[in-house]
Amino acid sequence: MKLLSKINLLLIASIVAGFSVIQLNAESKMPSIQSSTLTQGLKIATFAGGCFWCTESGFEKLPGVTDAVSGYTGGHVDNPGYKQVSAGTTGHTEAVQVFYDPSIISYEDLLEGFWRQFDPTDGNGSFVDRGTQYRPGIFYNNENEKMLAEKAIKKLAASGRYNKPIAVEVTSLGTFYNAEDYHQDYHKKNPIRYKYYRFNSGRDQYLEKVWGEDLKFVLSSKPAIKASMNRTDSEQMNNKYSKPDDATLKAKLTDMQYRVTQHEGTEPAFKNAYNNNKKAGIYVDIVSGEPLFSSTDKFDSGTGWPSFTQPINKKNIAEKTDYLLFLPRTEVRSAGADSHLGHVFEDGPNPTGLRYCINSAALDFIPKEKLEAKGYGHYLSLFTK
Repeated sequence: MKLLSKINLLLIASIVAGFSVIQLNAESKMPSIQSSTLTQGLKIATFAGGCFWCTESGFEKLPGVTDAVSGYTGGHVDNPGYKQVSAGTTGHTEAVQVFYDPSIISYEDLLEGFWRQFDPTDGNGSFVDRGTQYRPGIFYNNENEKMLAEKAIKKLAASGRYNKPIAVEVTSLGTFYNAEDYHQDYHKKNPIRYKYYRFNSGRDQYLEKVWGEDLKFVLSSKPAIKASMNRTDSEQMNNKYSKPDDATLKAKLTDMQYRVTQHEGTEPAFKNAYNNNKKAGIYVDIVSGEPLFSSTDKFDSGTGWPSFTQPINKKNIAEKTDYLLFLPRTEVRSAGADSHLGHVFEDGPNPTGLRYCINSAALDFIPKEKLEAKGYGHYLSLFTK
């Protein structure tokens, strides 16, 4: 059932994208990564949340996760392939092994990220993917992980988010078989097919309905990343980053700045103010002055627009889905003034795997040496080694 549904969606997506369909008989396997070859300090956790393309993509966005590998576990056949598993005859489920740095992200936070990726009340599949080969599961390595998983399930069940019992099995990890090469990083290798499949599966629509604003969570382990910086009390207590009236905006902004921020325009690639800016400082909303991004998170994406791995503070960013290019994209707006900034994509580098592609016309750059004078002195801590 799952194999047919996935093939049908991929056929349509391939026609739209102008590509040929992948060869499902390409059975070359990615070699297993043995624990002895792990970078010192990393740990492995194993989860099943339906389609492993989506589960892998979800975990790779979390800070502290260095890699996620798609594969099969929980079955009774040695070295199974995708055709066997998807037929539902081997007892395996699609799963993902997550390689993570526990000094940055805890096992508890991996569980929090896991819940935000699938429907934990569906024990016989996941969205369009039906059958026990897509059943959800947590596969523990030791008794501590088992305890944490069971505790997290009880907490989730008591949260009131679901009107059905949690159906996630907690099982000791047996043999994990890596999936074929073409399944690894599928969301990066085939972004159009992946996004089309994911959208039509209904996964994101379900998650947005269940989790709402809580879909993106703050790490309880407080990793040393700048995105976890909280707003100061004064910023939380007053709405100083509000949007002025339209007459004021037109007087203050250039035609390009007004079109981009107020009418979701896009400036020319490469021919903009900050694409090649290498100076240290922060980028604020051109409309309100709200702090948005730091030069410490800026990278050269080659797209022609300023790109960042993360905002200074996610509370200063609002995201929504748009369909202007047929396939869904995640639009990025400023939280205070509701200025259109750009879009965020899941093809960025570590530590987040995200690329915030932002219009220069939506930004004002405050150099590090002027932060104090401009009223942003508390952001100087971003640049201390």
